[in-house]
This record gives sequence, C-alpha cells and structure tokens, in this order.
Amino acid sequence: MINTIVILEDEQPNAGRLKRLLKIIRPKAEVAAILDSVADSVAWFNENPQPDVVMMDIRLADGLSFEIFDKIKLNSPIIFTTAYDEYAVRAFKYNSIDYVLKPVEEEELQAAFEKLESLSGSTNPKSLEGLVNFFQQKEFRNRFLLPYKDGYKSVLVSDVAYFYSEAKITRARLHNGTEEIVPQTLEDLEQQLNPKTFFRANRQFIVHIDAIYRIHNYFNGKLKVDIKNDPDTEILVSREKATQLKSWMDF
Repeated sequence: MINTIVILEDEQPNAGRLKRLLKIIRPKAEVAAILDSVADSVAWFNENPQPDVVMMDIRLADGLSFEIFDKIKLNSPIIFTTAYDEYAVRAFKYNSIDYVLKPVEEEELQAAFEKLESLSGSTNPKSLEGLVNFFQQKEFRNRFLLPYKDGYKSVLVSDVAYFYSEAKITRARLHNGTEEIVPQTLEDLEQQLNPKTFFRANRQFIVHIDAIYRIHNYFNGKLKVDIKNDPDTEILVSREKATQLKSWMDF
C-alpha cells in the first residue's frame, strides 16, 4: 500500500497539478514533501525516511534529478514525470516504474500507480525494499532454445543483430548473416531484452546497438538506420522516436 509520496518538481503549477491528481487517485496517501532542486532533495532524503514512491521531474532548478543518485542511495521506486522524452532510456537504469510525459493526465498517473502496486504484489515483498531488490535484480533473456532437426539448439541473444516481424512470424537475424525463427512476438521480446543493448526501432524491428553501422537523417524528421554487413535492410525510425534513439546511442 502506498502511504507516502514525495514530489520533485521545480514548477509550482505542475507540482500543484500532481498533488491534485494524487488526491483523486490515492486520497489516503500523504505527500510528504514537494522539492524543487537537487540540493533540497538530497538534504531531505538524508534527513527523512524514504517514501513509498517518488514522483520525479528530470530537469530541476539546479540540474538534472539524475544527480541525486550520485549523492545518496535512493531506494524508493520512481515515477518520472517530465516534458522531455530524450531521457527515457537513461531513466531506466534507476528504480524507474514509469516515464510519464507532461502534461500528466489522471489516466496515465493511475496506470503508473497500478503498475507499481501490481509489481509489488507479484514479488510479494515483506517491505518496499523487496520491490526495489526485484528491480535491481531483474534479469534479461540471454539465449533461445530452438527446435533443430530431431532436437534443439541454443542461440545466444548476443549473436543477434536484429529481430524483425514478417507475416506474423518473428525472425532473428544473426551477426553472421543467418536467420532463426523465434516463437516470441516483438512485444514479448521488448520486455525480455535488455534495453541498454536493444532498441524497438518501429513496429517491425528491434535492433542491437552493436549492429548499427550508421544513422542518416531522413524525410520529415525520421532517421534511417544502416546495419553492418546488411545493406539491403532498411530500418526507419519515426520522428517521435528519433530523439530517443540518438539518446540511446549516445549514453
């Protein structure tokens, strides 16, 4: 059960909006503090018990909220609330439950809290610390066991250059140029693969960071991704995801 919430937000109207929305979706929860800077946040967390959840804007009055994690050990689950989508990949490395873009709507905030509570229930923690440990220990898929002749063979995820979907069949293109059919959908794989090394480029492709040879500017703000040793494959990234791709490649 979520009892205490801390809001990190440097714009008073946005902080007020979050507080009003929280009164609607979690009326019994207490907003223990509203903080507008990295310095104030570090001081508060050093002097107070950690809350059940932190609602964290990324750009605060004196810097990026990521700096807080360099100064203290913050174990509380985080719901990031920001106007900037380019930090989504970086936010994942912290205790991130969700990444909600401003203006925050009641339905999105409700979904983020339900996600937190469902994860808490699925891990059956004795305390919030159990939930945090669940996120820190989360493991991603390392290999596939695939049918082969009259038995099976193992294919390492690290050997995959990209996954693509065609006629409702998911195929893994390996760095050596061969292909394998895998039973998972791209939606399944998006949850199972490490987002530090795999990126969902569009509805058809998930690409490994080491397979990318070059990125080109394309029409209408899109990007075109070239794959190493695979000149015939064209992967287009929408204008909406272009910033996220560049941030992922640059971190």
